[in-house]
Amino acid sequence: MRNAEPTVTLRATKLQSALADPSEPRDSGPLRALRLGISTFMARERIDMSAMARQLDINRATLYRWVGSREQFLAEMIWQLTISSLHRLERQIRSTGPDRVIDITIEFAAQVIDNPGMKHWLATEGESAMALLTRSEAGYQPRLIGWVEESIDGQVESGYMRLPEGVESHDLAYVIERVMAGFIYLDLITGEQPDAKRAEPLLGMLLRGTEPV
Repeated sequence: MRNAEPTVTLRATKLQSALADPSEPRDSGPLRALRLGISTFMARERIDMSAMARQLDINRATLYRWVGSREQFLAEMIWQLTISSLHRLERQIRSTGPDRVIDITIEFAAQVIDNPGMKHWLATEGESAMALLTRSEAGYQPRLIGWVEESIDGQVESGYMRLPEGVESHDLAYVIERVMAGFIYLDLITGEQPDAKRAEPLLGMLLRGTEPV
């Protein structure tokens, strides 16, 4: 099983270190920056590093030391929103095997499409936003693929799925993530309305044959 942590070459930011440390105080600077960033994002406002620094009563250099570049901060922020949603779905969805993978994938994609912050971000910074979420070096995509891979592995280990010979869970997770992203960013790719449900029959075809004998 692969780890869902970032596989990027960029040095870990203070924010990433804080998130990985259970003893980090909730009022530490990096975590306050994260909360401010998320509330700004969800209010459909642009993430402006200068404005954030003023609100936190620090200078921009300190903010950059805490969270890295604007792109690093955005990727980390979106990942924290993502993993929070995925954990909720894990608790809520009761299906098993291929159905579980499909159900979580479709519901997550639908939540992303309906998220007001994501709608605004993709509408105002579409190409750069999509690039940030699909470039491996940005750190978001590898973690999402890693999470899907771990979900598949969990179903396989529990006996609810079996992978055909020659199919690796990482490769299957990559394809699932690409299908999901294709329908989330449909407007930017083809001009059509994003629609998570359109991915459901495709994922069904993809996962057909992974049911245990």
